[in-house]
Amino acid sequence: MVCDGEQILDASTGAVIDALPEKTDGEVWVWCDGCYDMAHFGHSNSLRQAKAMGQKLIVGVHSDEDIRRHKGPPVFTEEERYKMVVSIKWVDYVVTNAPYLTTVQTLDKYRCDFSVHGDDITLSADGTDTYQQVKSAGRYKECKRTAGISTTDLVGRMLLLTKSHHQMGESSLVDPVCVQEGSKDSTTKSPFTGVSQFLSTSRKISQFASGKEPFGKIVYVDGDFDLFHVGHLAFLTEAKKRGDYLIVGLHSDRAVNKYKGSNHPIMSIHERTLSVLACRFVDDVVIDAPYIVTQDLMEHFKVDVVCAGHSSKTRVPSGAQDPYEYPKSLNKFQIVDSRSEMSTSKIIERILANRLKFSERNVKKEKKELDALEAKRRMEGDV
Repeated sequence: MVCDGEQILDASTGAVIDALPEKTDGEVWVWCDGCYDMAHFGHSNSLRQAKAMGQKLIVGVHSDEDIRRHKGPPVFTEEERYKMVVSIKWVDYVVTNAPYLTTVQTLDKYRCDFSVHGDDITLSADGTDTYQQVKSAGRYKECKRTAGISTTDLVGRMLLLTKSHHQMGESSLVDPVCVQEGSKDSTTKSPFTGVSQFLSTSRKISQFASGKEPFGKIVYVDGDFDLFHVGHLAFLTEAKKRGDYLIVGLHSDRAVNKYKGSNHPIMSIHERTLSVLACRFVDDVVIDAPYIVTQDLMEHFKVDVVCAGHSSKTRVPSGAQDPYEYPKSLNKFQIVDSRSEMSTSKIIERILANRLKFSERNVKKEKKELDALEAKRRMEGDV
């Protein structure tokens, strides 16, 4: 089953397996593939939709080498991207070093009935539609692309140091109808690369939520969880081991900007909510959680233990109030060592250190998309 440097990872354990399980009669297996760079909630939403089309979801993740050849430099390494995709709760198996061009041979190899991708354009280095072969074979289905988010847009926010994506009102509670998030950082014109806004709804959040009622020992953690990355993932993995039900408190954009400064957070409160909810270890999220963990919060959610990492929040300056004073007084506080060196700041450093490369990548990607759209219009006789 495994060849050409490909490996199969069982997403439930993260372990390498020799082969996929036997496929039972009537089962539908779905294939998705991609770069999944800075794996964000847009990626997760496409995988959620794909999983709804069948019983098993197998996700192929491209190598660093292939991404550099066809698209430009990735922000996350392939090992980081493999871990992030494994953590997405709708994924059953991950195939590493998956081919950039999706073929019928790949679908047959992994016993998948069809491939699913969003309704945007994906092109190889020479401008070829990477799904053309499976489309021609009738083994391709589309899901709805999540408007208002892309890796390109997130990179743009970091390069331009803008704050237009923040939710800075008096309250960042979710509007039951719709919350508009401006992320007007891009001057591009492609409808796929040139992101203008993210629209969050209560329905979208409910689609990501686990729906499970709290049970057993309840663990609470809090933070900004901006640009959800392998450091966050490692921390949440360890925190979940402290109990049965994991609740993540997310600080508002205003609070995060106050203690981090600059244009932090890079992702708005609603974007961060979906990113965290997509993690298989997270059971619920508190939106606009208080910076200080209070008695009211712990009693309301019946929290048994509060966990924190080795962050600036746990290093309290002399004379300042300890945000974890109350859970500590109850002996319900634990420091969790994620054993990861990754941080949001380090991701931003990667972007800024390679500013020119990423700027060129974004421009190149947009041009390919616009050229493809123009060619499509001409074929359809629209111009």
